[in-house]
Amino acid sequence: MTMRLNDMKPAVGARKTRLRVGRGASAGQGKTCGRGVKGQRARKGGYHKVGFEGGQMPIQRRMPKVGFRSTMEQAEVRLDELHKIEGSVIDLDALKKANIIPTFAHRAKVVLSGEIKKAVSLKGIGATKGAKEAIEKAGGSVEALPEPPKPRKLAKKQA
Repeated sequence: MTMRLNDMKPAVGARKTRLRVGRGASAGQGKTCGRGVKGQRARKGGYHKVGFEGGQMPIQRRMPKVGFRSTMEQAEVRLDELHKIEGSVIDLDALKKANIIPTFAHRAKVVLSGEIKKAVSLKGIGATKGAKEAIEKAGGSVEALPEPPKPRKLAKKQA
Protein backbone atom coordinates (compact mmCIF):
# COMPACT_ATOMS: atom_id res chain seq x y z
CA MET A 1 0.00 0.00 0.00
CA THR A 2 1.38 3.43 -0.93
CA MET A 3 1.31 6.39 1.41
CA ARG A 4 -0.71 9.42 0.35
CA LEU A 5 -0.91 12.93 1.77
CA ASN A 6 -4.64 12.64 2.47
CA ASP A 7 -4.06 9.44 4.49
CA MET A 8 -1.40 10.94 6.77
CA LYS A 9 -2.36 11.86 10.32
CA PRO A 10 -0.48 14.20 12.67
CA ALA A 11 1.71 12.58 15.33
CA VAL A 12 0.15 11.90 18.72
CA GLY A 13 0.42 15.03 20.87
CA ALA A 14 1.32 17.29 17.93
CA ARG A 15 -2.01 19.10 18.02
CA LYS A 16 -3.59 20.26 21.27
CA THR A 17 -7.31 20.82 21.54
CA ARG A 18 -8.29 24.46 21.85
CA LEU A 19 -9.08 25.62 25.38
CA ARG A 20 -12.70 26.77 25.57
CA VAL A 21 -12.77 29.49 28.20
CA GLY A 22 -15.83 31.03 29.80
CA ARG A 23 -18.04 27.96 29.55
CA GLY A 24 -18.75 27.40 33.23
CA ALA A 25 -17.06 25.76 36.20
CA SER A 26 -17.38 22.21 34.84
CA ALA A 27 -15.38 23.16 31.72
CA GLY A 28 -12.38 23.98 33.93
CA GLN A 29 -11.94 27.60 32.80
CA GLY A 30 -15.14 29.24 33.97
CA LYS A 31 -15.79 32.49 35.86
CA THR A 32 -12.47 34.36 35.52
CA CYS A 33 -11.38 32.27 32.50
CA GLY A 34 -7.77 31.89 33.64
CA ARG A 35 -7.21 35.64 34.06
CA GLY A 36 -6.99 35.59 37.85
CA VAL A 37 -8.82 38.08 40.06
CA LYS A 38 -9.07 41.81 39.29
CA GLY A 39 -6.16 43.93 38.10
CA GLN A 40 -5.21 45.35 34.72
CA ARG A 41 -4.54 41.98 33.11
CA ALA A 42 -7.98 40.69 34.13
CA ARG A 43 -9.79 43.46 32.24
CA LYS A 44 -10.75 43.10 28.62
CA GLY A 45 -8.74 46.17 27.56
CA GLY A 46 -5.84 45.42 29.89
CA TYR A 47 -2.93 46.63 27.81
CA HIS A 48 0.46 47.99 28.77
CA LYS A 49 3.55 48.75 26.77
CA VAL A 50 6.52 46.42 26.59
CA GLY A 51 8.83 47.22 29.50
CA PHE A 52 6.11 49.06 31.46
CA GLU A 53 6.51 48.47 35.19
CA GLY A 54 3.35 49.99 36.57
CA GLY A 55 4.64 53.56 36.70
CA GLN A 56 7.96 52.61 38.30
CA MET A 57 10.97 53.81 36.32
CA PRO A 58 11.63 50.88 33.95
CA ILE A 59 14.92 49.00 34.08
CA GLN A 60 16.02 50.15 30.64
CA ARG A 61 15.79 53.77 31.83
CA ARG A 62 17.32 53.09 35.25
CA MET A 63 20.48 51.56 33.81
CA PRO A 64 23.32 53.96 32.97
CA LYS A 65 24.08 54.61 29.33
CA VAL A 66 27.38 53.25 28.04
CA GLY A 67 29.29 54.54 25.02
CA PHE A 68 28.92 53.54 21.40
CA ARG A 69 31.54 52.18 19.05
CA SER A 70 30.87 51.44 15.43
CA THR A 71 32.08 48.05 14.23
CA MET A 72 31.89 49.02 10.58
CA GLU A 73 34.85 51.40 10.51
CA GLN A 74 37.38 48.56 10.10
CA ALA A 75 37.12 46.24 7.10
CA GLU A 76 38.62 42.80 6.55
CA VAL A 77 40.30 41.90 3.28
CA ARG A 78 41.05 38.32 2.27
CA LEU A 79 44.46 37.59 0.82
CA ASP A 80 43.08 36.27 -2.47
CA GLU A 81 41.10 39.51 -3.00
CA LEU A 82 44.34 41.44 -3.53
CA HIS A 83 44.53 40.00 -7.08
CA LYS A 84 41.63 42.27 -8.11
CA ILE A 85 43.75 45.39 -7.63
CA GLU A 86 45.94 46.54 -10.51
CA GLY A 87 49.40 47.71 -9.55
CA SER A 88 51.77 46.53 -6.89
CA VAL A 89 51.18 49.24 -4.25
CA ILE A 90 47.97 48.71 -2.28
CA ASP A 91 46.57 51.33 0.06
CA LEU A 92 43.16 52.19 1.50
CA ASP A 93 42.07 54.20 -1.56
CA ALA A 94 43.00 51.35 -3.93
CA LEU A 95 40.86 48.93 -1.92
CA LYS A 96 37.92 51.35 -2.02
CA LYS A 97 38.23 51.92 -5.79
CA ALA A 98 38.24 48.15 -6.40
CA ASN A 99 35.06 47.83 -4.26
CA ILE A 100 36.75 45.40 -1.89
CA ILE A 101 35.99 47.46 1.22
CA PRO A 102 33.14 49.93 1.85
CA THR A 103 33.80 53.62 1.26
CA PHE A 104 33.19 54.54 4.93
CA ALA A 105 35.91 52.21 6.26
CA HIS A 106 38.76 54.05 8.01
CA ARG A 107 41.02 51.03 8.47
CA ALA A 108 41.58 47.70 6.75
CA LYS A 109 43.33 44.50 7.67
CA VAL A 110 44.44 41.67 5.40
CA VAL A 111 43.71 38.20 6.74
CA LEU A 112 45.17 34.87 5.62
CA SER A 113 42.43 33.39 3.45
CA GLY A 114 43.40 31.94 0.09
CA GLU A 115 46.79 32.52 -1.46
CA ILE A 116 48.66 35.27 -3.25
CA LYS A 117 50.95 34.79 -6.24
CA LYS A 118 51.99 38.33 -7.18
CA ALA A 119 54.26 40.61 -5.20
CA VAL A 120 52.34 43.46 -3.58
CA SER A 121 53.31 46.24 -1.23
CA LEU A 122 50.83 47.18 1.50
CA LYS A 123 50.89 50.80 2.67
CA GLY A 124 48.79 51.92 5.64
CA ILE A 125 46.94 48.62 5.83
CA GLY A 126 47.26 46.10 8.64
CA ALA A 127 47.96 42.42 8.10
CA THR A 128 47.72 39.38 10.32
CA LYS A 129 50.84 37.40 11.12
CA GLY A 130 50.01 34.66 8.59
CA ALA A 131 49.03 37.13 5.86
CA LYS A 132 52.25 39.09 6.35
CA GLU A 133 54.33 35.93 5.98
CA ALA A 134 52.43 34.91 2.82
CA ILE A 135 52.91 38.38 1.23
CA GLU A 136 56.62 38.40 2.03
CA LYS A 137 56.98 34.84 0.71
CA ALA A 138 55.46 36.00 -2.62
CA GLY A 139 58.08 38.78 -2.79
CA GLY A 140 55.98 41.64 -1.41
CA SER A 141 56.28 43.87 1.62
CA VAL A 142 54.09 45.18 4.43
CA GLU A 143 54.60 48.67 5.82
CA ALA A 144 53.91 48.58 9.56
CA LEU A 145 50.92 50.60 10.72
CA PRO A 146 51.56 53.25 13.37
CA GLU A 147 50.31 52.26 16.81
CA PRO A 148 46.90 53.77 17.62
CA PRO A 149 46.96 56.21 20.55
CA LYS A 150 46.12 54.60 23.86
CA PRO A 151 43.14 56.06 25.73
CA ARG A 152 44.13 58.38 28.53
CA LYS A 153 43.11 57.40 32.03
CA LEU A 154 41.27 60.11 33.91
CA ALA A 155 42.90 61.22 37.12
CA LYS A 156 40.86 60.43 40.20
CA LYS A 157 39.57 63.40 42.16
CA GLN A 158 41.16 63.71 45.54
CA ALA A 159 38.96 65.00 48.31
